[in-house]
Amino acid sequence: MHELVLRVDEALVEPVSDALGDELGALAVSVEDADAGGDAEQALFGEPGLPPARGAWQHSTVRALFDDDAAATGAATLLLAQDWAADVHVQSLHAVPDEDWVRVTQSQFVPVEITPSFWIVPRWHDAPAAATRVIRLDPGMAFGTGTHPTTRMCLRWIARHVDASTRRVLDYGCGSGILAVGAALFGARAVDAVDIDPAAVQATRDNAGANRVALRVGTPELVQGRYDLVLANILAKPLVLLAPLLCAHLAPAAPVVLAGLLERQVDELQRAYAPWVRLAVTDREDGWVLLSGCMGGEA
Repeated sequence: MHELVLRVDEALVEPVSDALGDELGALAVSVEDADAGGDAEQALFGEPGLPPARGAWQHSTVRALFDDDAAATGAATLLLAQDWAADVHVQSLHAVPDEDWVRVTQSQFVPVEITPSFWIVPRWHDAPAAATRVIRLDPGMAFGTGTHPTTRMCLRWIARHVDASTRRVLDYGCGSGILAVGAALFGARAVDAVDIDPAAVQATRDNAGANRVALRVGTPELVQGRYDLVLANILAKPLVLLAPLLCAHLAPAAPVVLAGLLERQVDELQRAYAPWVRLAVTDREDGWVLLSGCMGGEA
C-alpha cells in the first residue's frame, strides 16, 4: 500500500477528493485540518441535522491510499496536470505497512461500563464477569456506541428508572438504537425507535436482532399516541424545535430524557420545554449534561 498526501486549499477539497476516489483509483480518501493542533485549527462541523458553517477547512490535508507506488505516482501526476490544480501541493508519497485493518479497528473498541453490572460489549469481546445486562453493539454507520458521554448518561438513567412497569418507550432520533435496546433489556414492554436516517433505521433493526429484543423501528411517522418515557439524544437545536412534538406524546406524569447538550445550553432547553415540563439537570459528564423532567414536575 502507498499513501499520497496533499496540501489543498478549501475551494479544491471536494474536486480533489472526488478525482482521487472516482477517477484516479484511490482505495480510500480522507480529509484533515492541516492546521490541527496549532493556533489556526478550526472547528468545522455543526450539529446533526444542520448544515456546517463551511464545506472544508481553510487548509486541508488530503490523504489517498493506493495499491502500489505506481498507482499513487500516476494519480499525483495526472492530478497536478489539471489546470484547476495549480494550488494543490504534494506533501509526501510513501509506503504504508500492511496491517490487519479489521484487527486494528476492533482493538479500538473495548467493553464500556455503564454501571458495574451493565456493559456495552462488541461481539468480538467477552462480557466482564460482573455484567448481568449486556448490550452487544458493533461500531457502524449510526451514532451511538456507548463511548460518548451523552449515550452513557442516557443508559445510566435507563438503568435506574426503567423496569417491567414501563409500558411504552419512545427513542426519538435512535441512531444505532442503543437506548431503545437498553430500555427493552431493562424490561420496558413496548419500545418504538425512530430516526429520519435510513442507515440508522437499519442499524437499529440489526442491533435489536443481535440483542434479541423486540422493537418497533421506523421513521418518525411511526410515532403514535402517548408514551411512559420519551428519550432523545440529539443535540440542542433539534431538541428545541422538537419540544412541542415530543411533549405531545408524553403520558401524564411521564418523564422525558434529553441529551446531546452542553452546560451552556441548559437554560435554552429549559425555556423551550417550560410550557409542558420543568427540566432539571440529572447527570453531568465531561461538560455534557442530561436533562429530565415529568409532566407536572421534575424527574
